[in-house]
Amino acid sequence: MLYIRRLWVLPALFIIVLFYLFSQRASRYSPQYPITEELFGVDWPHRPERYPVKSLIPLPSDTAKNIPKIQHEFGTESQAEKKIRLERQAAVKESFVHSWQGYKNLAWTKDEVAPLSGGYRNTFGGWGATLVDTMDTLWIMGMEAEFEACIRVVEEINWTYNDGEIVNVFETTIRYLGGMLAAYDISGRKYNALLRKSVELGDVLYHAFDTPNRMPMTRWRWKKSAKGEPIQAADSTLIAELGSLSLEFTRLSQLTEDNKYFDAIQRITDHLEKLQDESKLPGLWPISVDAKSLTVSQNGFTLGGMADSTYEYLPKQHLLLGGVTDQYQKIYEKAMNVVKKWVLFRPRIESGDKILLSGDVRIDDSGKPILEPKMQHLACFLGGMVGIGAKVFQQSQDLEIARHLVEGCIWAYKSMPTGLMPEVFHAVPCHQGVEPPEAENCEWSQGAYYELVLDMYYSGKERDPKLNLEERSQQIIKENQLKPGFTKIGDPRYILRPEALESIFVLYRITGDRALQDVAWKMFQDIEKATRTGLANAAIDDVRTVSNSQVDRMESFWLAETLKYLYLIFSEPSLVSLDEYVL
Repeated sequence: MLYIRRLWVLPALFIIVLFYLFSQRASRYSPQYPITEELFGVDWPHRPERYPVKSLIPLPSDTAKNIPKIQHEFGTESQAEKKIRLERQAAVKESFVHSWQGYKNLAWTKDEVAPLSGGYRNTFGGWGATLVDTMDTLWIMGMEAEFEACIRVVEEINWTYNDGEIVNVFETTIRYLGGMLAAYDISGRKYNALLRKSVELGDVLYHAFDTPNRMPMTRWRWKKSAKGEPIQAADSTLIAELGSLSLEFTRLSQLTEDNKYFDAIQRITDHLEKLQDESKLPGLWPISVDAKSLTVSQNGFTLGGMADSTYEYLPKQHLLLGGVTDQYQKIYEKAMNVVKKWVLFRPRIESGDKILLSGDVRIDDSGKPILEPKMQHLACFLGGMVGIGAKVFQQSQDLEIARHLVEGCIWAYKSMPTGLMPEVFHAVPCHQGVEPPEAENCEWSQGAYYELVLDMYYSGKERDPKLNLEERSQQIIKENQLKPGFTKIGDPRYILRPEALESIFVLYRITGDRALQDVAWKMFQDIEKATRTGLANAAIDDVRTVSNSQVDRMESFWLAETLKYLYLIFSEPSLVSLDEYVL
């Protein structure tokens, strides 16, 4: 997102973002990185480009504008409230330390620890993704000795050593470049090694943009570049990987006063702005775009996986640039007008509560947008994004939408026996868009629910004539462990994702609603119960049963984001204030 998810600091005239950071304790460590002959010793900063930029697009130089206040004016909490809050905060930190120690003891300098077997995985270049991605959490939690131990490791990383054939530019940017820049900013810019290593990595990644149209090869075949061979952008590029590089590259230009990094991502934004009206659903980009010919003919739209962070970054980039250009606001508002009409939907649930979910949309042969009511955990970032947009762009009516989106994710968590939301599910839609539906359209109907369940599982199949509608539906519901309002669980896993808690945190800081702290606490307890292992915390394979199996995987965002947002929910509101940081 990471896209991504992301957090940055804000000094005087413009917002400095603090994104993903990492940390760890180590004494003497000599990192062993795989060395490849093709890249060993390549001087990336001075390597000639095939398609050099003739004139760089400079960072906006205007004085930053006064951005509307985002965070709620919190009053004084009672002693009883403070006691509960600090107890919860301490429990979150204990969970963090538990997982961090597992990573440090068993997978130090590797990308991920395997929380069941005690092994490790190198999934993102092998440069220590968890270590780099978690540094901001360490600093926020006051673990400065661990933070400094991480810096000593970072100083030894050589970004030209990699044993993979392909570098994922997006993942490398959000986890490593964003991590180091965030660490540099949040620590008061006193650890110069972090900026130096950021420049080194930025100069390597910059060569992924050395294509005929300056659009990056997002799945970069770096050995070709190392050998001086030509590369080009792909004709099928995920929009999230193309549009989610702006924060890190912009911040690198701000810190170094070198416009080349900003130029690289601003060219992407300029093209995306033009393409926004050329898709089959004007205002949104399809999941996949042709970055080579700069066309958007694909049919398929979502704010979930493969697209999410491109939209998430729009208000954040506006903030990072101090509001001196309205480009990102215009793109965001144009997209949101379409999202509110066609992508968001109100599901029919037993309680009758008004909640919102985000689905997928395809355009039929007549040009009409057709909703598929498929919700992804990744799309839970929307509540926070819409809330920030409502405040920054003074769209007060959107704050209610943000709350309903957050409540939709809370409903999905509460509905499962484990108290955890599945990765992907289908719901019962009662109304497409955010405009109020006719009241009777959203009343719960058991019969209508049975019909939709049958339609989902018998689409194109012959139904068993021996069973009536109710019996057939109940059989399907039992076999697939469906809860009321769910017609299908496409992916029943919970993989320690942060998006729902991120949005709860943002909405709490915007509204001051302390009930959200109670919701977050219940979610934390359920997560701990299902995922904690003797070594760290693990993903689970099925949220529909309390006897689920844990999976030997703990992605870096558990420490870098999920526990960070939980910790901040139970912190003083001044710690990482939304008026001083972009998350």
